[in-house]
Amino acid sequence: MKSTLKQIGHQIAKVRHVDYKIFLAAFLICAITAVAALRYNNEQMISLRGAVYAADQSGGDVNSALNNLRNYVYAHMNTDLSSGGNSIKPPIQLKYTYERLESAAQASANNSGLYTQAENYCQAQIPASVSISGRGRIGCVQDYILSHGGKAAAAIPAALYQYDFVSPTWSPDLAGWSLLASVVFLVLFLISLSTHILKRR
Repeated sequence: MKSTLKQIGHQIAKVRHVDYKIFLAAFLICAITAVAALRYNNEQMISLRGAVYAADQSGGDVNSALNNLRNYVYAHMNTDLSSGGNSIKPPIQLKYTYERLESAAQASANNSGLYTQAENYCQAQIPASVSISGRGRIGCVQDYILSHGGKAAAAIPAALYQYDFVSPTWSPDLAGWSLLASVVFLVLFLISLSTHILKRR
């Protein structure tokens, strides 16, 4: 126990003898690296989120895009999907995939002629730019079909096509390690600086 305390004492003594400017420089380098890495993490998340939206709109491989986004967000800090207090919840909503499934369900439940009439009517009534969530036009199609002797399709749960991935508070990547190192060097800088000040008195 005594030998361990002596070793700790020797290490602290070494820290005191190191010029505090060295620790300050190391802290600044690590802090700048951490900020740049955190920004890179966020930019990568935005790029992967854009790939999900693109796949959703084009009918591409949404599952692969979602998995890439999920894996990245879970493994990197500063990759929160929300963009402020007024953002939609959950932040990832596969609007176009959901609309296609709803449309297919309506079409299979009714004859194609009635469904086509309903779709044309609702496209004229509710342009795509107005229906942000997609629910407005889907409801219109359902109402039109029911009011013209058609039958309602089985409801598809919207929650199955809405996602929210939570990023970790700390991650073992460049951002995480440089942030940790900056905290360590800041502590060492404060110890060294206080020792330097005390010696000058």
